[in-house]
Formats: sequence, C-alpha cells, structure tokens
Amino acid sequence: MTPELADAGVEVCADPARVILRLFLPGEATPGSPSRTQGVLERLLALPPGELSAIAADVRERYGTRHPYLEDDLRRHARTIRPDLDFPPDDNLGIALGAVFSAEVAPEGACVCNPSVVAHPDQSALLAGQLRVVVSLRLIGEGHRSSIGFCEAVIGPGRTWVFAERAAPLHLARIDEGLWDRAHLLRALEHRGSTDELARTVLQALPEQFGSGAIERAVQNLSPDLLHHAQARGEQEAIRVVAGSAYRATFSRASALSQRVLVPVADEEAHGIEDLRLVRFGAGEYRGTYTAYDGHSIATRLLVTADFRSFAVHRLTGRCAGTKGLALFPRPVGAAHLALARSDGETLALTTSADGLDWSEEVPLHYKRRSWEIVQSGTCGPPMETEAGWLVITHGVGAMRAYGLGALLLDLEDPTKVLGSLDGPLLPPDDASMGYVPNVVYSCGSILHDDIVWIPYAVADQRTRVASVPLSELMARLLSPQVRQHEREEVLDG
Repeated sequence: MTPELADAGVEVCADPARVILRLFLPGEATPGSPSRTQGVLERLLALPPGELSAIAADVRERYGTRHPYLEDDLRRHARTIRPDLDFPPDDNLGIALGAVFSAEVAPEGACVCNPSVVAHPDQSALLAGQLRVVVSLRLIGEGHRSSIGFCEAVIGPGRTWVFAERAAPLHLARIDEGLWDRAHLLRALEHRGSTDELARTVLQALPEQFGSGAIERAVQNLSPDLLHHAQARGEQEAIRVVAGSAYRATFSRASALSQRVLVPVADEEAHGIEDLRLVRFGAGEYRGTYTAYDGHSIATRLLVTADFRSFAVHRLTGRCAGTKGLALFPRPVGAAHLALARSDGETLALTTSADGLDWSEEVPLHYKRRSWEIVQSGTCGPPMETEAGWLVITHGVGAMRAYGLGALLLDLEDPTKVLGSLDGPLLPPDDASMGYVPNVVYSCGSILHDDIVWIPYAVADQRTRVASVPLSELMARLLSPQVRQHEREEVLDG
C-alpha cells in the first residue's frame, strides 16, 4: 500500500503584477518584419521639448514604483539605441527615448511551478523545530519563456509549512563574464563538434584559466588566413556561443531573495531557463542544474552560489549535458561526483564525474515501468541521504500523459543498487490537477526535516503546493519484503 501524503494547505500562484524592464525593438518579435527602430527614433527626436518632458514625467509617475532602477535602466536603453548621445541625469530626452525602446515583461504572467527546496543559509530568529528554506520556482511568462525565481518558507514546528510573502519590485542581476579553464573549454568545444584548426589556435593562445572575454580577444587576434578560410565564420560563432554560456549573475545587496529573478542571458538560453534542481553541496555551497532552451535544442547548465545573491553559471559536458533532468547528489560518493540523469528520455540512470562538470556514460537504474510510468520515468530532484539509503522522489508518465510522483531507495555506498521502489504513485494527478498543462504534478526537489519528507510540487504546471509524508512510513513501504523481492526480479530481468 502506498503511503498517503498530507497536503500543507498552502500554495504560491502567479502574480502578473511582478514585472521587469527589458529593451524593446519595434518589429523585432514579428517574424519576417524588419526592425522599425530608425523610424521610431526619428519621430521621437522630432518632438518638441515639452512633449519629451511630458513623456518623461508620465513614465516616472506610472512606472517608478515598479522598477528599482527605472531611470538608470531607461538611460542605458537609450544609450544602446544612440551610443553617440549623452544623457545627463537632469535631461528628459534619455528618459523619453529609453521608455520608447523599453517594455515591461511579466516573468510569471502565466505560471509559477516546478519548485525545488534547500535549507536557507540564514537560520537566525527561528523557534525550536523550525527550518527556514529557499524555494526555487520556474516562472513562465509571455511566449512560454521561462525564468527562475525564488521565495522563502519556514517549516515547523511540527508538520507546518508557511510561505513568506514575496517582495516587490523585481530585481535583475548584473551580468559579468564567466570563468573557464582550458581543458574544460576544449571538452565543451569537442562536445559541440567545434575543434578544427581555428579552435585549436584559439585554445593555444589562452592561459590555463581565464574569463570569457579572453576567448573573444583570442578570436579577434587570429591571423587573417584563419579568419577568412571557408568555414571560419561558423567556427567563430560556435566558439563565441560556447564562451558566452559561462557567466556570473550578481544581484544588488538591497534586493530581497524573493525579488531576484534569473532571466535568460546566453545565446543557448534565448527561449528560456527552467527547472532548477537545487542541492546543498557540502557546508557552504549550493549547486543546481537547470535546463537551457534556445528554441531548437536543450542543454543542462550548472548554477553555483554561496549566498543566493551571486551566481556562477558553468557549462556541462557529456551525453547527459545535452538533455534535461540531471540532479546532483549532495556529496561525492567515494571519490566521484554523482548525479541522476535520463539521457534516453525514458530511463532513470546514474552518471559520475571527477570534477562535477564532465559527466560519464550512464548506468540504468530503473529497468521496468509500471502502468503509471510506462511512458517514462525520471528523478524529480537530488537524492536525500538517510540512514537506510539515498531517497529519491521520482516522476512517472502514464496514459493521457499524466505525471505522478513516486519514490525509490538507492544503496548508500553503491547507488547503482536499487533497494526498493513504490508500486504506485506517491502523489498521482487528480481532478484538481487541471490548468495550464492538465494532469500533471511535478517537483524539482524535496527536503527532509525532523523525519518528515517535504515535497513542494507543481499542479498543472500552473501553481505550487506542498505535501509531506513521515519518513518512517515511506521507508517501511520501500523496504517491505514484497518491494525488495520485486526489485530483485527487475534486476534479474534487466
């Protein structure tokens, strides 16, 4: 019999009023239409000073409370359009021009879903039995583009979960170049299939460790013979795309955690970043894997932070890096980094790495599928360490593309050994699982606190709720004689 989850009676829903400010180029988003920037610019510059002042005053009054750095952002957008002009702080032209070439975007205009959870770095001012946590959220907005947001909650005392109010306005990060080492860049280029003579020459010009900007400078300093050979332009672009996939995002110290939104930055993220799977790795570091989508293909990226204010993004290599669903173990096992993956799109598997960046071929873990997971199975989030083994909350897809949550247990010392898995879903979709994507419950990470397994999960890819189950009840089922016999039979069949 599958253990029953208790609903915490709380949820997080999308708030379209939470907006960010982005550069807007008229016509850019319309397929087949040319940019209309020059025409709009000429009309704006022809306006009398009084109308420019009126535009600036209206923008300050209507939008000032929604954007923490409104005037700075507008002047930056104005300089992007007209880098030859100066826009002093007391000049209305910069505000008016920047406003005409800016637009508000609601990152969660449609949904907040696919949460993961880790212990918060700040555990001050709590009662006995309480734990403050960070919850990451997939934010879905216009055009189904995804970003990553955060909120906070307090678990306990007892079986209670309280979400903190999410603060506004939203903040965007300052973006700086990422860090590389030469061996990792070589693997990344090989993984992409870009290692011709041009790429090798660029690599030879780089030190052992360097920033992304050094790669661009090395490309620019190539000899004319290499720069003008038949395939040079494509190779240069490939190198630049790989180089730009590593970056650092840093938020203002004045921003609260729930105000921070990570939006797509790199070329390969242009159509969204989603499904962050967070894990506390060691004592002072948090790591998370997320999916980058460029409109055609997906890839897994690594996010590293110590404080949830400054984030370093790294490129991963290996077969599993070109798919989604990678979830990291919270510590090395033996001398290796471990992760759960699903490169074939169907089968939960284990992969290893020496450095946490380059991942090996996978070892399948889950050989057969029950009816509720007959289409595919995979992990929801990072494994949780218990005395009995690594507890993994899984997902399965069955008839009518219905997503449900399950669980399995892996051996602590040899996680290729499955000790038990639930016969049926721990949390199936039901009649309440209707919304943006019907018949789906999904999670990107769970947490253990006071022997309770807490599972924040998405309902219909639209809103986020929380459920819990006592660890003892879940383990009793996973380690029951019937379940263990079933796992032995699956291993023999596999």
